[in-house]
Amino acid sequence: MTQALHIVGGGMAGSEAAWQAAKMGVDVVIHEMRPTVGTFAHQTGNLAEMVCSNSFRSDDDEQNAVGLLHWEMRAANGLIMTTADAHRLPAGGALAVDRDPFAEAVTAKLRAHPRITVTDEEVTSLPDDGQWIFATGPLTSAKLGEAIQAETGSDALAFFDAIAPIVYAESIDMSKAWMQSRYDKGETEEERTAYLNCPMDRDQYEAFIDALLAADKTEFHEGETAGYFDGCLPIEVMSERGRETLRHGPMKPVGLTNPHQPDVKPHAVVQLRRDNALGTLFNIVGFQTKMKYGAQAEVFRMIPGLENASFARLGGIHRNTFINSPTLLDAQMRLKSKPNIRFAGQITGVEGYVESAAMGLLAGRMAAAEILGRTLPEVPQDSAMGALIHHITGGAEAKTFQPMNVNFGLFRPVDGLKGGRRGRKDRYKAYTDRAKAEWTEWLAQS
Repeated sequence: MTQALHIVGGGMAGSEAAWQAAKMGVDVVIHEMRPTVGTFAHQTGNLAEMVCSNSFRSDDDEQNAVGLLHWEMRAANGLIMTTADAHRLPAGGALAVDRDPFAEAVTAKLRAHPRITVTDEEVTSLPDDGQWIFATGPLTSAKLGEAIQAETGSDALAFFDAIAPIVYAESIDMSKAWMQSRYDKGETEEERTAYLNCPMDRDQYEAFIDALLAADKTEFHEGETAGYFDGCLPIEVMSERGRETLRHGPMKPVGLTNPHQPDVKPHAVVQLRRDNALGTLFNIVGFQTKMKYGAQAEVFRMIPGLENASFARLGGIHRNTFINSPTLLDAQMRLKSKPNIRFAGQITGVEGYVESAAMGLLAGRMAAAEILGRTLPEVPQDSAMGALIHHITGGAEAKTFQPMNVNFGLFRPVDGLKGGRRGRKDRYKAYTDRAKAEWTEWLAQS
């Protein structure tokens, strides 16, 4: 009888790791501290709960690196992608999901698997024996964080992550707002109207920026000097970088026409994306915030169409910890000082739901293979999976290591395209064609 694989953390990475290992014939125990021990951001005890956005970002597998990662995970029969597809919401070219049914479905599938056991207990130490994967994510508990710090002999790196608010659809004034995806992206009418838009003229925008800058904000405790992840900056931080920053970011007015005033071009536009299948909830896109709750309601109700907005959830900010993976992990994602332990997900320094699940997929397969006495071929570096794992286990500069989304900057140049001899579209297509071929071959050999 083979030994069991223990996975600490039932988020995107832990859930995917468990699924992959169980499918390979290994018994798995998921140790998830929720709901016995809660966190600031989680609302339920479900596995794979989405605590920030409900989007897995672009689903374009030919021109976008995260879309390519979607493709690779689907090719590997990934649980997260399969479930996301089943609970997909209209979102133009993005893959957005109905967050609660999605998490409920992942939880049901894992609990129903005959090789998987789920326990609601907090693990606070790093075991000396057995095969373990730690996928505790950005909200690793304080006790476990201390154990990791004691083992690695270095301080855990950290940054602050922010959450965007969610609005009840019935409280939005549709005489001012309208439904439209930017540039009318999407194949169906439902997809082309996946976003709700609130326009601002110049005076409204300037007043909004003034209010953002003046609002009461959450202050960090003494000694908390971590920075922000650039892909999830609070809107106040963006506005502090310049008054036009938001107009060229989440509030850019391009690709949209206001049907209430078709001849008037908005100075800025706030977009909200559907957050559930019923269309009763919308999250404010790109509006992660560290404003205090009272200030949030006051400032966000300055947005035309949201004057009487009712919030299902206000935004917030939390500390996000990760390890210096290039220094601490080997190519198999094992902790060098304790090779019976692997790390996966955001705690390794990848950023995003998809990237976290992808590293869980690899960690689960690697751990299962080791338990079964098999050796998996090296993950091809020119795949999206390979580019990510190479980055976190040695490709990144350890002294300046920061969380990273998958992007084509992590990919090796394609022969004949180096130096930009062709356009970006051709270059990205070459990256994805090469990645798909190498990933397909790796799966066949694994």
